[in-house]
Amino acid sequence: MSYKSFEEMPLWQEAHALAVKIHKITSSFPKHELYGLTSQLRRAAVSIAANVAEAFGRYHYRDKLRFYYNSRGSAYEVKSHLLYARDVDYIAPDLFDDLVQPLDGIVHDLNKVIATIRGRLGVED
Repeated sequence: MSYKSFEEMPLWQEAHALAVKIHKITSSFPKHELYGLTSQLRRAAVSIAANVAEAFGRYHYRDKLRFYYNSRGSAYEVKSHLLYARDVDYIAPDLFDDLVQPLDGIVHDLNKVIATIRGRLGVED
């Protein structure tokens, strides 16, 4: 499907919505985490959508691929931070599940986009 702007992409919409949700949730984290986990988690979450947007703005497939890889890396960083937040009781297990479910969907969609671009480039695993 061809999009006129990155805002039309379901992948970006899902990543953006997750970043907004994470921002709101981390507002309840302890104040001593403001420049630690809170900041890292927010930046990584924003990076997922930002890299999708940047990939959209790139013309060459190799450039696009690099930003989709960065987005996927940020998604795994978010998951790691969420695991930590759950394990130190900053978020409840059910909230963790509510956040990881869309995150896993985003990773799945990123993997499909990456595979499509790699196929167009003729790149093998």
